[in-house]
Amino acid sequence: MRRCLVLLLVAWYAVWALPAAAQTGSDAAYARLASDSYADIEAGIAALATSGDPKAGPVLRALIDNRLFYRPDDKALAVKDGAALTDLRTGAAVSPDGFKPVRVNNRLRRAIDASLGTLNLLAPDTATRRSAADAVFKARDAAALPALDTALARESDVGVKRSMQEARAAALLAKPGGASEIDRLAAVDTIQARGDSEALAILRGLANDPAQSVRDAAARGVSGIETRQALMANVQNAWYGISLGSVLLLAAIGLAITFGVMGIINMAHGEMVMLGAYTTYLVQELIRQKAPGLFDWSLPIAIPLAFLTAGAVGILIERTVIRHLYGRPLETLLATWGISLILQQAVRSVFGPTNREVGAPSYMSGAFDLFGLSITWGRLWIVVFALAVFVALNLTLKATSFGLKTRAVTQNRRMAAAMGIRTPWIDAFTFGLGSGIAGVAGVALSQIDNVSPNLGQGYIIDSFLVVVFGGVGNLWGTLVAALTLGVANKFLEPYAGAVLGKILLLVFIILFIQKRPRGLFALKGRAVEA
Repeated sequence: MRRCLVLLLVAWYAVWALPAAAQTGSDAAYARLASDSYADIEAGIAALATSGDPKAGPVLRALIDNRLFYRPDDKALAVKDGAALTDLRTGAAVSPDGFKPVRVNNRLRRAIDASLGTLNLLAPDTATRRSAADAVFKARDAAALPALDTALARESDVGVKRSMQEARAAALLAKPGGASEIDRLAAVDTIQARGDSEALAILRGLANDPAQSVRDAAARGVSGIETRQALMANVQNAWYGISLGSVLLLAAIGLAITFGVMGIINMAHGEMVMLGAYTTYLVQELIRQKAPGLFDWSLPIAIPLAFLTAGAVGILIERTVIRHLYGRPLETLLATWGISLILQQAVRSVFGPTNREVGAPSYMSGAFDLFGLSITWGRLWIVVFALAVFVALNLTLKATSFGLKTRAVTQNRRMAAAMGIRTPWIDAFTFGLGSGIAGVAGVALSQIDNVSPNLGQGYIIDSFLVVVFGGVGNLWGTLVAALTLGVANKFLEPYAGAVLGKILLLVFIILFIQKRPRGLFALKGRAVEA
């Protein structure tokens, strides 16, 4: 009988007493929101965060959006939705007469963010819980500690649990007297493990902590994070250098073929890159007009078209101009420079002098973090694409009949002709191959640079530097030179600036060529066109 009575009392308490208490607490919180005092409003926000009222979240969101109003006469609250005003207690529409907006300042906005984070710590959605933990971490509100402890006990996702632990550590360190010294030392270790700029700011804020052990631990944490950030900055610079090197590789690899086989100083190589970029623009414009759903396929469609367009123009230039100038490098330089001006003006006349828009497909948009390293999808795909072009060109030169003949002409033109190889056609198709690869490079460069008639001019000098530094006609030398110059340039920029950094690299290459005139990897042959 006594057990039954106890069970009845417990059931009555759970069904009636607890909801009534929660309702009383939430009513008091709402009453505090209906005020001109920022302190009362802040107290009301904190009370709502722990009230358990299902309306607390929508009310707080209305407050931060400046849609919460109150009537000073009876402390009534109303939420504005469009032009209508709805009473919070009854849900009925009310007249706006007598209502005033509840004022919010930056401090209250931070408090609202923390309270919304507390309310969402137990949400069923993993992303919502993670966002809630991040909001509590930024607010560093010690009032959220009970909710965090409850959420941590229930959390099963490893990533969300780590975010909650970091938020709890930040809240513990926010108030020196809010936790024991042992707990605060553990919190310092948790914040140090986070390792970002926000963690660094928290640890630096402990320089005046009352406990010497906490100050020492924070100082060690600051030193550790700064060392890690310096290391990650170098890794990030190395990645930027690889990214730049992949762009230089794409721009220079075609030039390495034409310059290596024929010894032609092709100043129109940059315009082949430009033609590839404009081919991409035309493909995207056609897709936008005829088949918008195929936009993500615009670059795969543009790659072979750019190769064929630039390659055909290259063969035309070789057959009409360059074949008459073999053995006269100065005249080929002047002729190709004139051709570059003609191509620029032709494109300017057709498309105009202004930049043309080339969009990025969905798979090349955005970025992701890898061990603290920020990597954009666009740059990553360009690196992969550059390596794919390099591998494909190597296979073409090593595993095909055309490649065998090209290498034979490269090493000894007279002997290759004596063996029956039609060297003029090898010259034409090799020039077309190099120009086509430049056009493919233009597809990639259209994603990171302005598509304009002057696009190629920004890469022609760097391309020649890469080819000369790596070794004329040597693809592996071109790869090593492009990556080396790209990484070196990115490491020099923070100290010397972009312009001075390029000047230093140019001086280095000039000095290097004095010692090794044939570059890093010189071609070997009986003549090598000596």
